[in-house]
Amino acid sequence: MAADESDERLMLRFRGGDARAFEVLVGRHRTPVFSFLARLTGDRGRAEDLCQEAFLRVVKAAPAWEERATFRTWLFTVARNLATDDARRQTFRRTEPLDAPGGAASTPGDGPAPDRAAAAALLRPKLEAALAALPDEQREVFLLREHAGLRFAEIAEVTHTPENTVKSRMRYALEGLRAKLAELGVTAEDGARSALP
Repeated sequence: MAADESDERLMLRFRGGDARAFEVLVGRHRTPVFSFLARLTGDRGRAEDLCQEAFLRVVKAAPAWEERATFRTWLFTVARNLATDDARRQTFRRTEPLDAPGGAASTPGDGPAPDRAAAAALLRPKLEAALAALPDEQREVFLLREHAGLRFAEIAEVTHTPENTVKSRMRYALEGLRAKLAELGVTAEDGARSALP
């Protein structure tokens, strides 16, 4: 199996019974889908459950899967729909957690320099607060674009929204983030310092 084989070809191979093709798809897409869900829900545990459910849906849908959209667009649509359904269910049984959601696990090794890591650690809660303050539609578009790497046309397909609306939401999200970060005392210099090598 070629490493550069398209997602769609891998999905066809999986539909034909090649389990290794599914492993490659999971390897390629698990981290971006999880990251999107974690930032969308604000809860890493729920994001993990939703991510697993998204890939279970891929398995269940494989026998009938047809290449109508790119695999990546379809997968993010599945993940988004799961998160939306989960959010609806959560509104009926909402309780406040006793502790804040945990941050990303770090691993030793080739991580960022200590000064950059410290700056990023100080900036991260403010960025998370600014993201949380955005309206849901704007936050979703921002995360799909900046964290999942989807193009505007793909985001439009995932969200069932016209592409111009997606672009407007992204522009408003960026304006909202700038305003909220400024309100929280974050300057452009702070952002640049956290991005230093």
